Amino acid sequence: MAHAHEVVEKNVGLLGVLVAIAISFGGLVEIVPLFFSADINQPSPGVTPYSALALEGRDIYLREGCYGCHSQMIRPFRAETERYGHYSLAGESVYDHPFQFGSKRTGPDLARVGGRYSDEWHRIHLMNPRDVVPESNMPRYSWLADSTIDPEKTVGKLRAMQTLGVPYSDEDIAAASAQVEGKTELQALIAYLQGLGTAVRGAR
Repeated sequence: MAHAHEVVEKNVGLLGVLVAIAISFGGLVEIVPLFFSADINQPSPGVTPYSALALEGRDIYLREGCYGCHSQMIRPFRAETERYGHYSLAGESVYDHPFQFGSKRTGPDLARVGGRYSDEWHRIHLMNPRDVVPESNMPRYSWLADSTIDPEKTVGKLRAMQTLGVPYSDEDIAAASAQVEGKTELQALIAYLQGLGTAVRGAR
């Protein structure tokens, strides 16, 4: 008489169903409780929605594929925290759609880069990285200085974020156009980078 495991192993359909059930139970136990955790769903102290200019900068960061070389996730290991600062908290990313955790580090992690360098350093670095880091293999992004932000699109972006639960007020949305009027994509990207990690840098 065949053992039960032999029956399962020889029946691909049954094996698939049982695997799906096992994964479903695992997901229920591991994932569902996170939806009710304040540490996951509530912003960490000091974390606020991106300004209109920084939100535009984040979109440029995504468009240019910066996440392909830079993670924004400091793991809770000594080697990580000594180099980059306090490990990343889920509450830092509640307003990120999508989040930028990642694991690829051709360049350094940027989770705590905000405020480490001046705006001028970032400007030079983005125009030609080797002017400040001679060994850098990062490409130039000099064209960002010649491209300006479209204020009308910015308003739509804030409205979209509002529908996703980011607490932008109607007043924030109404003021968005003025905040980005005449700003370049380079300025927007710098605004985004300068805000990264500043809210919880001193968290314990």
